Amino acid sequence: MNTKELIDQAIALPVEERALVVDSLLRSLNPPQSEIDAQWSKESRRRLTELRSGQVEAVSGEVVFQRVWDRFKR
Repeated sequence: MNTKELIDQAIALPVEERALVVDSLLRSLNPPQSEIDAQWSKESRRRLTELRSGQVEAVSGEVVFQRVWDRFKR
């Protein structure tokens, strides 16, 4: 079986099975690193706590992209 045939067969799968194939392929390229994942989980919980408490304010994606664009134009 060549790559095109494999892709054609994968595309014909139900959506849940395609998602499983995609997830498996991505994990093979970038295997989970539990220590790093744990650190990111801890950081994301800390940031969510700060947002919910009002300690920090969320910045919209639109604002972020505008700031990047403004810096790029300099």
